[in-house]
Amino acid sequence: MPEFESAATTASGSEYEYEYELLVVGGAGVDTIVRVDRLEIPDGDSRSVPPIRDHVAHTGNGVALGAHHLGLRTAFIDHLGDDPQGELILAEYARQGLPFAHLVSPHGTPRAVNLVDAAGRRFSFYDGRHPADLRLPRAFYLPYVERSRHVHLSITGTSRDLYPDLHRLGRTSSTDLHDWDGAEEHHRDYALNSDLVFLSVAGCRGRHEEVMRAILAEGRATAVIATAGAEGCHLLTRDTAPLHLPAVDPGRPVVDTNGAGDAFVTGFLYAWFRGRPLPDCARAGSVAGAFACTTAGTHTAFITADGLAAGLAG
Repeated sequence: MPEFESAATTASGSEYEYEYELLVVGGAGVDTIVRVDRLEIPDGDSRSVPPIRDHVAHTGNGVALGAHHLGLRTAFIDHLGDDPQGELILAEYARQGLPFAHLVSPHGTPRAVNLVDAAGRRFSFYDGRHPADLRLPRAFYLPYVERSRHVHLSITGTSRDLYPDLHRLGRTSSTDLHDWDGAEEHHRDYALNSDLVFLSVAGCRGRHEEVMRAILAEGRATAVIATAGAEGCHLLTRDTAPLHLPAVDPGRPVVDTNGAGDAFVTGFLYAWFRGRPLPDCARAGSVAGAFACTTAGTHTAFITADGLAAGLAG
């Protein structure tokens, strides 16, 4: 696969049509990582484990920081609480240089506890502290949408009202449904209103192709991508037969799968922005996702454009 052009290059050479290539909406939070031998409750009522650590995390965070490290002009907007977890997030984005704007939620900053076993597999418990009807108001999000080429919507609910404006303005959009079973109503608006739809086969194993076809048949998506961890990923479009791509060998041991799906999205979008064919975009996503599995914690290391090119060339 040819090396990607620089993220700073545009068709016009020096002038950007949009201030941001990517706007990420929703999905900031803090993960508490607990490393265990197995994803099961052991006998007894307590067990010593390796140090328990908090990480700035959640799906929007992973996509925004991943894209930022790939050199995409990225902005991120969300709700945060006025609490220590919100302060941790703001400090990290200031350190990383990621453009971020937020509104204060009285419900606090979302949190999760992730159990990670010796093979790097994980199970997450999300606290769901934001109520289902919490939304980012139009006066807050619209200026960012107007200045962005593409919008990625996390399925946290705060972004649900953006679609009419995205469609009116002609902005493309993407979303990650995670482990959607194909039926849960919360995910449906995102599934049917986004141009690129990502999901995991974990929620519809054995039925993933059926779910992917339904998204294309009922919605506006041009492509649906289902990730399957060590089994690779599946790509389906309106014009082509289902395509399975094998997983990429990261070249190092897998220690933690937290954030791999978000990294896949950023690698895919990076290639897609540069006009690569969709199978090449999926390969770029696989390389980025594999890289994320080689570091402990959630969103603690991000592949660069040079690293992505090297992984694709390997």
